Amino acid sequence: MATAHAADEAAIRQLVDRSVEAIRAQDLETLKACFTPDVVSFDVGPVLGSAGVAAKMQNWVLAFTVFQAPIGYEYRALAITIGGDVAFAHSFNRLSGTLRNGGASRTGPWVRYTGAYRKINGAWLIAHDHVSTPINVVTGEALMTLEP
Repeated sequence: MATAHAADEAAIRQLVDRSVEAIRAQDLETLKACFTPDVVSFDVGPVLGSAGVAAKMQNWVLAFTVFQAPIGYEYRALAITIGGDVAFAHSFNRLSGTLRNGGASRTGPWVRYTGAYRKINGAWLIAHDHVSTPINVVTGEALMTLEP
């Protein structure tokens, strides 16, 4: 059992790394293949949530239009919990790059990330993700300078 668990954790870490590399390369096709078709996403941006891989990819298209290539993406403190054919993970993630509007190099804020994964036909895929920023509950302002 420990061997199967270790193999599943390694496969999820490979999926995370593949998605990070796809983001850095602005490779929508590879990124799309990391998600279930019916992924539910609570991402940063002006909507409360979206459903379906097409809507998730639209979030990345928007991000790719804001930054010039190359784009940076990193994560820290990835923790994974697995139970059968489902798993969840959490980490701190950051997107960065040079703004297309002529802005200087910019490192984006660290966000909190939670991902839910499903093993379908032997392959792990992202079935749900949730990205959030901490806020000051008194002022309602996002706290964009916190570091993990």
